[in-house]
Amino acid sequence: MRGIHERPAGLTYQPDLVDDDEERCLLATLDALHFHEVRMHGQVARRTVRHFGYDYDYGSFQLTATEALPVALRWVRERCAELAGVDPEVLAQTLVTRYPPDSVIGWHRDAPAFGPTVVGVSLGSACRLRFQRGSGEKRRVYEVELAPRSGYVLSGEARTAWQHSIPPVPALRYSLTFRMLRSPRT
Repeated sequence: MRGIHERPAGLTYQPDLVDDDEERCLLATLDALHFHEVRMHGQVARRTVRHFGYDYDYGSFQLTATEALPVALRWVRERCAELAGVDPEVLAQTLVTRYPPDSVIGWHRDAPAFGPTVVGVSLGSACRLRFQRGSGEKRRVYEVELAPRSGYVLSGEARTAWQHSIPPVPALRYSLTFRMLRSPRT
Protein backbone atom coordinates (compact mmCIF):
# COMPACT_ATOMS: atom_id res chain seq x y z
CA MET A 1 0.00 0.00 0.00
CA ARG A 2 1.32 3.40 -0.95
CA GLY A 3 1.29 6.25 1.51
CA ILE A 4 2.81 7.04 4.85
CA HIS A 5 2.33 4.13 7.27
CA GLU A 6 0.56 5.19 10.46
CA ARG A 7 -1.35 3.03 12.93
CA PRO A 8 -4.87 4.42 13.42
CA ALA A 9 -5.52 5.72 16.93
CA GLY A 10 -8.32 3.66 18.44
CA LEU A 11 -7.39 0.38 16.73
CA THR A 12 -6.99 -2.57 19.10
CA TYR A 13 -5.93 -6.00 17.84
CA GLN A 14 -6.10 -9.16 19.96
CA PRO A 15 -4.80 -12.45 18.55
CA ASP A 16 -6.43 -15.64 19.87
CA LEU A 17 -9.54 -13.94 21.23
CA VAL A 18 -11.18 -17.36 20.91
CA ASP A 19 -9.46 -20.74 21.11
CA ASP A 20 -9.48 -23.59 18.57
CA ASP A 21 -12.42 -25.43 20.15
CA GLU A 22 -14.46 -22.24 20.44
CA GLU A 23 -13.74 -21.43 16.79
CA ARG A 24 -14.92 -24.91 15.71
CA CYS A 25 -18.19 -24.41 17.61
CA LEU A 26 -18.67 -20.93 16.16
CA LEU A 27 -17.99 -22.14 12.61
CA ALA A 28 -20.53 -24.97 13.03
CA THR A 29 -23.12 -22.45 14.25
CA LEU A 30 -22.38 -20.03 11.41
CA ASP A 31 -22.40 -22.78 8.76
CA ALA A 32 -26.01 -23.53 9.76
CA LEU A 33 -27.23 -19.94 9.26
CA HIS A 34 -29.13 -18.74 6.22
CA PHE A 35 -27.27 -15.79 4.66
CA HIS A 36 -28.60 -12.98 2.45
CA GLU A 37 -27.02 -11.25 -0.54
CA VAL A 38 -25.56 -7.78 -0.27
CA ARG A 39 -26.72 -5.49 -3.05
CA MET A 40 -25.13 -2.05 -3.21
CA HIS A 41 -25.52 0.41 -6.07
CA GLY A 42 -27.17 -2.32 -8.16
CA GLN A 43 -24.26 -4.74 -7.71
CA VAL A 44 -24.43 -8.02 -5.81
CA ALA A 45 -21.38 -8.64 -3.63
CA ARG A 46 -19.73 -12.06 -3.36
CA ARG A 47 -19.95 -11.90 0.41
CA THR A 48 -23.25 -12.71 2.11
CA VAL A 49 -24.56 -11.50 5.45
CA ARG A 50 -26.91 -12.14 8.34
CA HIS A 51 -28.02 -9.46 10.82
CA PHE A 52 -29.18 -9.88 14.40
CA GLY A 53 -30.68 -7.27 16.72
CA TYR A 54 -31.11 -4.78 13.88
CA ASP A 55 -31.25 -5.43 10.17
CA TYR A 56 -29.42 -2.91 8.00
CA ASP A 57 -30.70 -2.06 4.53
CA TYR A 58 -27.73 -1.35 2.23
CA GLY A 59 -29.91 0.67 -0.15
CA SER A 60 -31.91 2.88 2.22
CA PHE A 61 -29.30 2.85 5.03
CA GLN A 62 -32.12 2.20 7.53
CA LEU A 63 -32.13 0.00 10.61
CA THR A 64 -35.12 -2.13 11.54
CA ALA A 65 -35.49 -4.46 14.50
CA THR A 66 -34.94 -8.11 13.66
CA GLU A 67 -34.42 -11.38 15.52
CA ALA A 68 -32.25 -11.43 18.62
CA LEU A 69 -28.71 -12.73 18.63
CA PRO A 70 -28.86 -16.54 19.00
CA VAL A 71 -27.93 -17.88 22.42
CA ALA A 72 -25.03 -19.80 20.83
CA LEU A 73 -23.38 -16.49 19.86
CA ARG A 74 -23.97 -14.44 23.00
CA TRP A 75 -20.80 -15.58 24.76
CA VAL A 76 -18.64 -14.24 21.91
CA ARG A 77 -20.44 -10.87 22.10
CA GLU A 78 -19.58 -10.80 25.81
CA ARG A 79 -15.93 -11.57 25.03
CA CYS A 80 -15.87 -8.79 22.42
CA ALA A 81 -17.51 -6.35 24.81
CA GLU A 82 -14.81 -7.11 27.35
CA LEU A 83 -12.12 -6.45 24.72
CA ALA A 84 -13.76 -3.11 23.90
CA GLY A 85 -14.43 -2.20 27.54
CA VAL A 86 -18.19 -1.84 27.03
CA ASP A 87 -21.33 -3.50 28.34
CA PRO A 88 -22.40 -6.38 26.03
CA GLU A 89 -25.93 -4.97 25.80
CA VAL A 90 -24.72 -1.79 24.05
CA LEU A 91 -23.47 -3.98 21.19
CA ALA A 92 -27.04 -4.06 19.90
CA GLN A 93 -26.40 -5.00 16.27
CA THR A 94 -24.55 -8.06 15.05
CA LEU A 95 -23.41 -8.55 11.47
CA VAL A 96 -22.28 -12.03 10.46
CA THR A 97 -20.45 -11.96 7.13
CA ARG A 98 -19.52 -14.99 5.04
CA TYR A 99 -16.60 -14.33 2.69
CA PRO A 100 -16.14 -17.07 0.06
CA PRO A 101 -12.63 -17.36 -1.45
CA ASP A 102 -11.61 -14.25 -3.42
CA SER A 103 -14.39 -12.08 -1.98
CA VAL A 104 -13.63 -8.56 -0.81
CA ILE A 105 -15.10 -5.57 0.91
CA GLY A 106 -14.11 -2.21 -0.52
CA TRP A 107 -13.08 0.98 1.22
CA HIS A 108 -15.72 2.17 3.68
CA ARG A 109 -16.52 3.34 7.18
CA ASP A 110 -19.27 1.54 9.04
CA ALA A 111 -22.55 3.36 8.43
CA PRO A 112 -23.37 6.50 10.45
CA ALA A 113 -26.31 4.68 12.06
CA PHE A 114 -23.75 2.76 14.10
CA GLY A 115 -22.10 4.20 17.17
CA PRO A 116 -18.54 4.96 18.23
CA THR A 117 -17.29 1.40 18.81
CA VAL A 118 -17.18 -1.56 16.42
CA VAL A 119 -15.78 -4.92 17.56
CA GLY A 120 -15.03 -7.85 15.28
CA VAL A 121 -13.91 -11.47 15.38
CA SER A 122 -12.24 -13.13 12.40
CA LEU A 123 -12.83 -16.86 11.85
CA GLY A 124 -11.66 -19.38 9.26
CA SER A 125 -9.20 -17.87 6.82
CA ALA A 126 -6.75 -15.13 7.73
CA CYS A 127 -7.14 -11.82 5.92
CA ARG A 128 -5.62 -8.37 5.75
CA LEU A 129 -7.53 -5.45 7.23
CA ARG A 130 -6.36 -2.30 5.44
CA PHE A 131 -6.83 1.29 6.56
CA GLN A 132 -6.51 4.60 4.72
CA ARG A 133 -7.22 8.27 5.23
CA GLY A 134 -6.34 11.35 3.21
CA SER A 135 -5.12 11.39 -0.37
CA GLY A 136 -2.05 12.26 -2.38
CA GLU A 137 0.91 13.24 -0.24
CA LYS A 138 -1.35 13.37 2.83
CA ARG A 139 -2.47 9.74 2.42
CA ARG A 140 -1.94 7.60 5.49
CA VAL A 141 -2.18 3.81 5.34
CA TYR A 142 -1.96 0.88 7.70
CA GLU A 143 -2.62 -2.83 7.49
CA VAL A 144 -2.96 -5.61 10.01
CA GLU A 145 -3.16 -9.34 9.38
CA LEU A 146 -6.30 -10.69 11.05
CA ALA A 147 -5.37 -14.20 12.08
CA PRO A 148 -8.11 -16.78 12.54
CA ARG A 149 -9.69 -16.46 16.01
CA SER A 150 -8.46 -12.88 16.45
CA GLY A 151 -10.48 -9.86 17.53
CA TYR A 152 -10.24 -6.16 16.88
CA VAL A 153 -11.82 -2.92 18.06
CA LEU A 154 -12.37 0.21 15.98
CA SER A 155 -13.01 3.27 18.11
CA GLY A 156 -11.96 6.91 18.05
CA GLU A 157 -10.18 7.90 14.85
CA ALA A 158 -9.95 4.28 13.64
CA ARG A 159 -13.76 4.32 13.54
CA THR A 160 -14.43 7.90 12.39
CA ALA A 161 -11.45 9.22 10.40
CA TRP A 162 -10.14 6.11 8.65
CA GLN A 163 -11.69 3.92 5.97
CA HIS A 164 -11.04 0.20 6.02
CA SER A 165 -11.22 -2.62 3.48
CA ILE A 166 -10.42 -6.29 3.04
CA PRO A 167 -8.71 -7.44 -0.17
CA PRO A 168 -9.53 -10.88 -1.64
CA VAL A 169 -9.54 -13.60 1.01
CA PRO A 170 -7.68 -16.83 0.14
CA ALA A 171 -10.24 -19.24 1.64
CA LEU A 172 -13.64 -19.23 3.35
CA ARG A 173 -13.75 -16.64 6.12
CA TYR A 174 -16.44 -15.50 8.53
CA SER A 175 -16.52 -12.35 10.55
CA LEU A 176 -18.72 -11.46 13.48
CA THR A 177 -19.08 -7.70 13.85
CA PHE A 178 -20.74 -6.24 16.92
CA ARG A 179 -21.84 -2.61 16.72
CA MET A 180 -23.34 0.03 18.94
CA LEU A 181 -26.20 2.15 17.64
CA ARG A 182 -25.62 5.86 17.21
CA SER A 183 -28.88 6.75 18.97
CA PRO A 184 -30.77 4.65 21.49
CA ARG A 185 -33.61 2.51 20.10
CA THR A 186 -36.56 1.17 21.96
